[in-house]
Formats: sequence, structure tokens, C-alpha cells
Amino acid sequence: MWRLVRFGPKLFHSIADPDFERDFSSARGLAARFKDIRGFPAILWREIDRLHDIRKHHKEYHHRWPGRERCRCAPLYEPAWWNDAGQKQLHNNCYNYATNYRTDTFAQPGRADGAMYTSFSCASVRPAAVADDLIAAPGANNKCPKEGHLVALVIWPGVDFHWYRKGRNGYWSHKPGPTPVRNVDNSNHLIPDPRTADRGGYTAFCTFMVVMHGHVKIN
Repeated sequence: MWRLVRFGPKLFHSIADPDFERDFSSARGLAARFKDIRGFPAILWREIDRLHDIRKHHKEYHHRWPGRERCRCAPLYEPAWWNDAGQKQLHNNCYNYATNYRTDTFAQPGRADGAMYTSFSCASVRPAAVADDLIAAPGANNKCPKEGHLVALVIWPGVDFHWYRKGRNGYWSHKPGPTPVRNVDNSNHLIPDPRTADRGGYTAFCTFMVVMHGHVKIN
């Protein structure tokens, strides 16, 4: 039999006596003193049974629910906010989108701190992002941080850099240059892990990094 539970701030405890619910809702229990509703003890017991079933189903369903929030601190995937075909879309790039920071300057790693990258390589772009107060997290292994959100840096050697960000639903999205935000890779597949996504010419996966909300400075 399921036991009555007590709820409160940081509180979730079972009643020690497993027979308490039945005794309380019996014809001889405290529920029988409620005279305003005919047959109240029986009604109460049916409701207790029903809530037990709901609670059991919710626990099982919760663990299987594919749409649950997996990264509670990550930004929501809201492409319409960026994809206005105007100022926001055309003047903010992958770095703006990954850091979730609109500057309308086509932001470049390190430029805000006077430490801009000098080549399209991991060795140059990664420290430039650190100068902007992104946190290097090479061992993140696609796991959400406890605070902030996860981003990933990839390089098209000698040609360009690109950034992805992990969303609250556990999938990744990105904004290639002035083009619209998207949540699929070059093969039009969802992105559970940027390391295994079809990234086109961006063949070098550099690192994961963490963006602490309100702490990065980009330009």
C-alpha cells in the first residue's frame, strides 16, 4: 500500500504508520466527523486511491519523458527572436548566438579585451574567447554545467571559426554568420552532440566552453 506523504520546503516524508490513511478515512476515523458531505469517508478513500495511482504513473512517466528539461540553466531555443531578417539576424553571428548576447557588431572572440585571435585555429581562437570570460571546459564531455550553459568551438582550418550552444532540451543549435538560427547540422539532422554532427568544412573540434550568464564581455 502507498503511504501518505507530507510535503513542504525541502520536505518529502512518508507517514510512519502505513495504516494511517485507512484509519483516518474509515467510518470510525476522523473523516467520519465531517457531516456536510454524505458518505465523505468513502469519497475520501476513493480520492486517496486515485492520487496514489496518479503519483505512481507520474513517477514512471517522468523518467521516460523525452522532452523534460535536461539543462535547466541553458537558453531556450527561440529562433524567431534572432531570425528577424533585419538588425538582429544580419548583425549578430555564431559567437553572439552561442553566448546568447546580442551586440549588433558581429562579435569576434577577444576583440572586447584587445586580445582578438590572429588565425583561424584552435590555438588562437580559444584563448581569445577566454579573454572574453568564457570558461574553458575541455572535459565537459557534452554534459550541462551546474551554472551557465555549454558552448562548443569548431574550426575550419585557416578559413573560419564556428560556435554551437547547448539548449535547455539537451540539443544544440547555431547561427552561421548572418543567416538564420537553426537546430540542425549540414545533413539536416538534430544535433545531440556537436562532435558527431555534420559540420561541413569545420573539421576541427576545439573544445567545450561554459558561458556564465551576465559575466561574458564580447564585442
